[in-house]
Amino acid sequence: MRPLKVSLVELSVYANTLPLAAGYLQAYAQQDEDVAAACSFTIHAPEVKTPVEDLVALMLEADADVYAMSCYLWNMRRMKALLDELVRLRPDACFILGGPQVMNHAAEYVPADWENVAVCNGEGEKPFTAFLREVAATAPGSVPDLGRVPGISFWSDGALVTTDKPARIKELDEIPSPFAAGVFDGGEYVFAVVETNRGCPFRCSYCYWGAATNDKVHRWELDRVKSDLTWISEHGIESIFLADANWGALPRDVELTRHMVECKERNGYPLMVTMQAAKNRPDRVTEITEILVEGGMLTSQPVSLQTLSPQTLDLVERSNIKESTYVELQSKLREKQISSYTELIWPLPGETLDSFREGIGKLCRTGADAVVAYPQLLLRNTPMYERREALGVVTVRVDDPVAEADVVVATNWVTRDEFKAGVWFYYAVISLYNARAAFYVARELDRAGTCSHTDFLTMAADYFRRRTDTEICRFFDESVETLGNYDINNIGKVLHYVLHSHRAEMDTLLEGFLRERGWLADRRVRIAFELDLLARPYVYREAVAEPTVALEHVRVVSRGRHDLVAELPAEAVEMLSSFETVPGLVVTEEPRDLAVDLTADLSGFGAYGADAVRLRVNHAGRHKMPYPRRRSLDHNAAYCQVMMNRLRDILPSWTPVVPDAVAGAIDAP
Repeated sequence: MRPLKVSLVELSVYANTLPLAAGYLQAYAQQDEDVAAACSFTIHAPEVKTPVEDLVALMLEADADVYAMSCYLWNMRRMKALLDELVRLRPDACFILGGPQVMNHAAEYVPADWENVAVCNGEGEKPFTAFLREVAATAPGSVPDLGRVPGISFWSDGALVTTDKPARIKELDEIPSPFAAGVFDGGEYVFAVVETNRGCPFRCSYCYWGAATNDKVHRWELDRVKSDLTWISEHGIESIFLADANWGALPRDVELTRHMVECKERNGYPLMVTMQAAKNRPDRVTEITEILVEGGMLTSQPVSLQTLSPQTLDLVERSNIKESTYVELQSKLREKQISSYTELIWPLPGETLDSFREGIGKLCRTGADAVVAYPQLLLRNTPMYERREALGVVTVRVDDPVAEADVVVATNWVTRDEFKAGVWFYYAVISLYNARAAFYVARELDRAGTCSHTDFLTMAADYFRRRTDTEICRFFDESVETLGNYDINNIGKVLHYVLHSHRAEMDTLLEGFLRERGWLADRRVRIAFELDLLARPYVYREAVAEPTVALEHVRVVSRGRHDLVAELPAEAVEMLSSFETVPGLVVTEEPRDLAVDLTADLSGFGAYGADAVRLRVNHAGRHKMPYPRRRSLDHNAAYCQVMMNRLRDILPSWTPVVPDAVAGAIDAP
């Protein structure tokens, strides 16, 4: 066998990401004695936004005989540009592409005259090793017989050849640990993806994760996983993404979670863990979440519902979280003061504009901390992709220089205009519900039977569409027209506007909407609106400001750097106390404060007036960072998006303040 220099290429979304897929490929290939003797490996994992010319220079400097390139939705345009240049500049090299974006789509990415480029059509370890053996066994200048490599597609004499796929690896310990093998030694990594098993028992038609495998879950041996996690901790990696499809589905996941916390206590790392929680395992998921929260490694729990429409669930072959299970999980997380966010997808097949709105309205009424509605992306190699014509799926490719994302903008159940209306509706959800700009108003209108959450948000979205004379609504409008919500940081920008840079504009925008509907004439609605003006959180640690809209029933008595003391009428306190079990009210005690339960009779506080109570609204929050003035909006938006998912870290606390008549020697503010 001739010696080969092999370069494995991953283009990662985040800088300094540990290249796990490349590590598996190298560790598995090196088990083969002939491959290990013939091949020298180098892994390259630059950030995906690295300019093409810089990537080309890096690859030419590597001077490899074989380039193995990992292709995903988020890096495909940049990877294709790199491939095109390398094939032109290095016609003597061999190339193998793998990943969900290219498998079974060789003809789309590989021209017929590129006979030195192959595409892997499934799990990569076996085909990659066989590919290296075949290339190494071929004399320089000769064409390798790729027909002997399983699970790939390639061009030969103008015909596309596809070989049979090898059996999936079910005994995962056949794949050596790249951590133990020293593959990652010497790297400087901040973020790591970790697999403890492969496979998914569910068959959601929009998802490649389970739909492409539809297989039982195969797992790596427990001690091997613990050893890998220990390596990550000892090498100072800050953040872990657990790539298992359903973390918490297996009893051992609790043990592995405890192990990560123990590693952090011993070594100081990792600092944060992100996971995809198992469905219908509320007790185990809550236990895992509590372990991570107590260990300082998790601040929020995602709850993946995707839809509340029974018709949609049937069409996408998803067995959703039971409603009783969802309510139980939310209740437990709320009891432990753990933030959560409920994930949806718009528009899945079967989902109508009405069902999407009604589903979100239901989540708001039941007290979800935050609702995150992701755009529906049409993923390759999923059942939905194969049925796209029958489902009436219409897509638009996002104008992105690095990614190859096809956003679903219409189905048999949603027109393009209805799709846009749904996105406008979601911008109302982000600003008025998630950002809490109209939290108390919406609840008061719903409680009184005046207007449901669904109708309130629908009317607000319609109002926003007519108010493109404001910067906030112009941003919404541009985002809807350009599919800006594809970028997760777009949500963060909404938070930045509503909770920081354009707070005053949001005040007057909301007042205009409520006044147009005639609701501000109702005393209780006006009080709820004024509570929202005081309670809307600050996403950064910054000095609080008094509302720019005149207050009629609530009076600001004093203002500190991070808090306000407000005098509230009895109806306002009753509203707060009635919402104690839902996000938006956190009761705390401070050394100067009398421990008063907001659900109790507060008439004794009449020292402030017959019906007046003074409360401190503390906006200090937890884990907030100061506003970084020299950072770009995109940078700050990424922070804001994270903080929306950790909503309880930024919500204010309401604390009764002791009047002179009760406190004695303690001075009232």
